[in-house]
Amino acid sequence: MATTRATTKEPGKTTDRSAVRTLLRLWPYVRPVRGRLSTAASVAVVASCTGLVIPLVLKWMVDGPVADRDPAGVWLGALYLLLLGLAEALLFGLRRWLVARPLSSVEAGMRADLYGHLQRLPVAFHDRWSSGQLLSRGTTDLMLLRQFLAFPLTFLLVNGVTILVGVVIMLLQDWTLGLVILGPAVPVMVTCAVFEKRYAEVARLSQDQVGDLTTVVEESVLGIRIIKGFGRHRSQARAFRSLARTLRGTELRKAGLLATIWGVIVTLPEVAIGAALVVGSVQVADGNLSAGTLVAFLSTALALRWPVDSIGFLLAMSQEAATATERYFEVMDEPPEAETGAGPERRAAGPEAATGPRRPAAGTDGLRFLDVRFRYPDAPEDSPPVLDGIDLHVRPGESLALVGATGSGKTTLTALVPRLHEVTSGRITLDGEDIAALSRDELRSMVAVAFEEPTLFSASVGDNVLMGAEADAGAAELDRALSVAQAGFAQALPQGTDTRVGEQGLSLSGGQRQRLALARAVVGRPRFLVLDDPLSALDVHTEAAVEAALRDVLADTTALIVAHRPSTVLLADRVALLSGGRITAVGTHHELLRTNAEYAHLMSGTSEAEDDR
Repeated sequence: MATTRATTKEPGKTTDRSAVRTLLRLWPYVRPVRGRLSTAASVAVVASCTGLVIPLVLKWMVDGPVADRDPAGVWLGALYLLLLGLAEALLFGLRRWLVARPLSSVEAGMRADLYGHLQRLPVAFHDRWSSGQLLSRGTTDLMLLRQFLAFPLTFLLVNGVTILVGVVIMLLQDWTLGLVILGPAVPVMVTCAVFEKRYAEVARLSQDQVGDLTTVVEESVLGIRIIKGFGRHRSQARAFRSLARTLRGTELRKAGLLATIWGVIVTLPEVAIGAALVVGSVQVADGNLSAGTLVAFLSTALALRWPVDSIGFLLAMSQEAATATERYFEVMDEPPEAETGAGPERRAAGPEAATGPRRPAAGTDGLRFLDVRFRYPDAPEDSPPVLDGIDLHVRPGESLALVGATGSGKTTLTALVPRLHEVTSGRITLDGEDIAALSRDELRSMVAVAFEEPTLFSASVGDNVLMGAEADAGAAELDRALSVAQAGFAQALPQGTDTRVGEQGLSLSGGQRQRLALARAVVGRPRFLVLDDPLSALDVHTEAAVEAALRDVLADTTALIVAHRPSTVLLADRVALLSGGRITAVGTHHELLRTNAEYAHLMSGTSEAEDDR
């Protein structure tokens, strides 16, 4: 339970990349709101520079009304300071208001794009990636990006402009004191460059570990019955604590790096300000500098403390945002399922045929496998294929049972029909048309599938079943499908077919979930039906009732049925035996019982169990 699937990149490993170049990939999402963000940045620059006017007012007050003992002038200066402070506060408030709504839209758009892309990615991708890694990219990483666009992106510019303007003001007031203040600039820049590289590595490691931790939590919640049933809550807690401690150590490394750079960035400017105070005081005492100028200079230097001190914090957030961007586009860069394949007939027909697949005529040739070979994309090149040289014909309106030992590739073969996986070589045709030449929408409108492991969603019974029908399907289709699957229990639920079944449908029994999955497969009256051992969780009486109702459905469709029990096999007109990745025998149930020892052995129920992929 505590194990996780690997991602395509080893967690914690960063490639050499420029943070700026990585963050520029966000431009297509930011472009629609660039006007408002630019306005917000301009407002923030004006607000920050407004704060730099305050030291100039102080200089006027000290050298003017204070030196002349003019109370009215002092009160006037205080009024100026109050107005400048209010203006600065209002401008910063306006900046926040300007960015709040557009950045929420950017985050929502990126999240919607990520979710939509995940739906288009092939099953092989989801087999490789852990769900926790994907969840963290769609939640934590996007939150980091929104925070970056709202604060660091703006204030890297604002603080840069503020520091530049402040330094110019100080140099104009007294260039010698200005050089003293600029003394720490070189060591601070060197420290920032070193920090940026090290922090990027630790930030990537931390975000990958958050994904691993999310996976463990998700698996533990979904598998809570297994954990409790086997009394494994302590071992799961230990596994969680181990990952949490690892993440804690990484976060402490981040904190240590941030503390180091902050210590350098804070200490050196403070030392420089102290030195400027001493030098300036000596110049005032010698009469070479006015007291007001020294006050204004030091006030300007103190006003620049936050822009300078925040450099480390802003760089850290920028690196985390760059890492989040990298992780986001690792998923977005994965190629989606191709709408149509490159079958030989389609290639010969040219580009016009490739963009508009012809819907095959119903009932002309049935389902054919022509020299089909399949190896999983992540399998070693020298490994034997799971399926090798499959030649099989399911005639129009015929039901064919697929039988084989556990691990022989039955489920894999059925997954090829709706193109959940792409064949490595060979062809599969529906009524004479290569499925690779059909769009996925067209293909899956003709083929319905009921999997051995029934998956239900956190929706009503009706919504789960009607997922397999056209959008305008109504109560009549729902009732018919429930009747075929002998799922009348749905009507007895508290809200009938409007009852929500809960996450994964775990509020229902295994047999109930399986019957709803079967109802979902038949509700759309598909031309081709693929059933992967659809009755394995049913008791013998319910199984018999479902089989009786299924016979009427199978009479009007072409079906491929994975079967393990003789009762299921008897639903079919013929049987195909899959052994060692090949079809080794085809015939009726009774013929194969008489002529094929392996088939007879399988039907006797004494076959050994192996791992099925």
